[in-house]
Amino acid sequence: MSWFGLVKFVTGILVAIALLFMAGGSAARYVMTRLSELPPKPIFPEENLGAEGSGNLPEEVEASAGSEEETPPTPPPAPEPASEEEPLPEGSFQARIAQPIGMVLREGPSVETTRIGGIDYNERVIVLSESSDGVWQNVRLPGSGVEGWIKSGNTERVED
Repeated sequence: MSWFGLVKFVTGILVAIALLFMAGGSAARYVMTRLSELPPKPIFPEENLGAEGSGNLPEEVEASAGSEEETPPTPPPAPEPASEEEPLPEGSFQARIAQPIGMVLREGPSVETTRIGGIDYNERVIVLSESSDGVWQNVRLPGSGVEGWIKSGNTERVED
């Protein structure tokens, strides 16, 4: 009888361990499944939401929600090219920003002056002049006409 009791005891422990492993595996699988799901797309106030309907979807999406066929969104109209380029002032030239991180556009030729914007890498500018010490360049952004100062040596002349 003693062997029979020992076998029952060992079998009970093995069954308990197997049940714990199965429960742990199921819980781990559930957690991994929940973590792998993408969250819902956030809707920001800047998006043009429909005034009527559920309030969560734009009107165009609500109207097409019931249909099986989806129509692709229409692209925004392309900006019209400038009909005539403005002539460059005397002594100025076109250039592009060669600094990979872009440039800070300032009101004057000093790091203490106010930042008035930024210029992206490869963006074109019109270099109007240089400061007397050659450390700063006075530039104009084509199209917007915004003028400011950037550090010299971060532009490359562009010939069109």
